[in-house]
Amino acid sequence: MVAFAAAPSVTGVISVIGQVTVNGQPAVTNSTVNSGSTITTGANSSAIINLGKIGRIELAADSNMTLKFADNSIVGILSSGKARVSNASGIATTITTKDSAVIADAGQANSFAVEVECSHTHVDTMSGLVTMRSGNNDKQVAAGTDATAGNLSQTGCQPCLRPNSAPPVATLGLGGLPIALILLAIGGAVGTAILIGSNNETVLTPGTPIVVSTTR
Repeated sequence: MVAFAAAPSVTGVISVIGQVTVNGQPAVTNSTVNSGSTITTGANSSAIINLGKIGRIELAADSNMTLKFADNSIVGILSSGKARVSNASGIATTITTKDSAVIADAGQANSFAVEVECSHTHVDTMSGLVTMRSGNNDKQVAAGTDATAGNLSQTGCQPCLRPNSAPPVATLGLGGLPIALILLAIGGAVGTAILIGSNNETVLTPGTPIVVSTTR
């Protein structure tokens, strides 16, 4: 009697934009992704792995994830980049990074994004509820909120500017005018003073204060 292995009931189907590989081989849209595969996206590239009724994974540019899945679970190891994850209710879902494990609430459908950065991992929850576990610390991240885990003070990392996080333009308290405009006005005033002094045949030597004559 010959025994045949049962075909997996869940298979992934990938859609790609740009340069994407699966297990090191170039991937094309509508090809199959098996559980345990490693998906890598290049610069200006992205991939969507559709897991049917259990959920889907979207990988942004410059990302690397090893993805495992079954009838009732999704497990991803995100080494770099950013992944947006959607899971159906009843599907145990965990995304692991170097800093934390992001665990979705299996009692409901969830949509969340995990991003691996130089010094830390960032999670945003769009809908549902996830838990960010770092060591012995658990933090619940509800819909509309975010959290980070890792060493934010780590040196040698380029700062990551998120939307609306750019520092404001420095001002000098003169009606909120930018420093560049104030310096430009000061430079113009100094140039005018020198021109007037020259018309009055005044010779300026280093250290001599500028005096504007009122007579011509």
